[in-house]
Amino acid sequence: MVMKIVIVGGVGGGMSAAARARRLDESAEIVVLDRGEHVSYASCGLPYHVGGEIPDADDLLVQTPERLRAALNLDVRTRHDVVGLDNAARTLTVRTDDGESTVTYDALVLSPGARAVRPPIDGLDSPRVRTLRTVADATALRTRVDDGARRAVVLGGGFIGLEAAEALARRGLDVTVVELADHVLPPLEHETAALVTDELVRLGVTVRAGVAAAAVEPGTDTDVVVLADGTRAPADLVVLSTGVRPDTEVFARAGIETDRGAIVVDDHGRTSAEGVWAVGDATVSTDAVTGVRRPVALAGPANRAGRLVADDVLRPGRARPVPSTLGTAVVRVGDLTAATTGANRESLTAAGIVFHTLHLHSGHHVGWFPGSEPVHLVVHFRADDGLLLGAQAVGRAGVDKRIDVLATALRAGMGAADLIDLDLAYSPQYGAAKDPVNLAGMAASNVLDGTLRIWHADELDEVRRDALVLDVRTRDEFAGGHVPGSLNVPHTELRDRLDEVRDAADGRPVRVLCGSGVRSHIAHRVLAQAGYDSASLSGGMLTLRAALGSRAADVLVADEPVPAA
Repeated sequence: MVMKIVIVGGVGGGMSAAARARRLDESAEIVVLDRGEHVSYASCGLPYHVGGEIPDADDLLVQTPERLRAALNLDVRTRHDVVGLDNAARTLTVRTDDGESTVTYDALVLSPGARAVRPPIDGLDSPRVRTLRTVADATALRTRVDDGARRAVVLGGGFIGLEAAEALARRGLDVTVVELADHVLPPLEHETAALVTDELVRLGVTVRAGVAAAAVEPGTDTDVVVLADGTRAPADLVVLSTGVRPDTEVFARAGIETDRGAIVVDDHGRTSAEGVWAVGDATVSTDAVTGVRRPVALAGPANRAGRLVADDVLRPGRARPVPSTLGTAVVRVGDLTAATTGANRESLTAAGIVFHTLHLHSGHHVGWFPGSEPVHLVVHFRADDGLLLGAQAVGRAGVDKRIDVLATALRAGMGAADLIDLDLAYSPQYGAAKDPVNLAGMAASNVLDGTLRIWHADELDEVRRDALVLDVRTRDEFAGGHVPGSLNVPHTELRDRLDEVRDAADGRPVRVLCGSGVRSHIAHRVLAQAGYDSASLSGGMLTLRAALGSRAADVLVADEPVPAA
């Protein structure tokens, strides 16, 4: 008996399922229905067409219906909008330019994706407001730029929003990014995202974080975006990138179980309806670290899930389960790369997980070989057993490599200290004998066994009140900016000046800092073994400045060192 498999929605998950199904069963009838004009396109490349790095929009088309029929014998039908599902009868109601028709199925795979969120803001129906979800969106935005648009406002500072902002800035537009959260790229930690904000500013982008857009006022020649604080930003184009929501209303009405709009699936992608599977942005995923269930709008998990769902359709009982997601993602902003994998502080705290956080600023290759760039790395690990929980990195080189290694370690369930043992490729141009990932493991091991005790930038006010801040940088570094009231004793002089530290501390704990955390660790070991209540600032002054952000100029002082007591 020939099986008829119908797949609703193409692009990542749907087309991956269709292609895998054909490779497993040459006799199956495989139909792909997609409401759009293009069934297989590189959605991640859309901002780069707007910015001109991908000159021809046709280069974004991964496959066409004609090529898919020729190569895989797939019946791909674009401009076919599924508007109804009768699971008992195993039929779909499909609307096309010619009217409505019925399509039957034996197995149904839903990959409807997500729609752009449209917040309750007046004026979003202005023709100058566009999302960036389709090839048509990218083409329309690029046409506006080519026609002379000079000012743009991007609503939303997530990954797509920043890619759009960068693309428009590279085209010479005056760009403003508006983000409701208190920093851009909300999945990143504040101190990591601060580096991205600095790069946006370097590109000439105005960043307005922690404020909402209140309205878009359409005009004859230009619109004005009005922010909640009264700021008015003129715009020749507005990019709406405030998030997405699962596009599942049709299937929810048909009785498919959903959770906050996303289709609930088991670990093989099966829905609550017999003979129906679902993949991609429209499904509920389980976070691999925290166990939280939520949609994850990422291309990699969607593609992999599509393949595994096809296996379950055609090889039930033999298919591997769809893995829980780590949310690994990477973005380029100017000359920086920012990447993340696993959980961040907010999600770990919400899940009630007790954890440690490390900040490191190691070079992407050895410092003595020309061109070494710092990799600003944040690593979270569980306090009781050291299980690796998440990581983030920002830098000009080597970021994606480190995050991919850490994502693999997370998937393997490794402890942070196990990172010491990873046998990573070394040559002066590519890394170091102690790679930043290895160094993260060494620091984590020190924290777990008590060799290293750390304090964090967000504790600064409490530390200044209750402890002596000991700055072990050089005198010149100290004079260039330091914590008020801190004592400067360069780490090379500390052993000979412990009495001065004791007198200055006057019974208080000692909290040590340096430039990046290396020298303060050395100083901490000296102090701890001398009987002091000591801790080292994670990430040093580099992390402290990033965490303070715009407050750094007000909190830190630049003058002559404080005389030793």
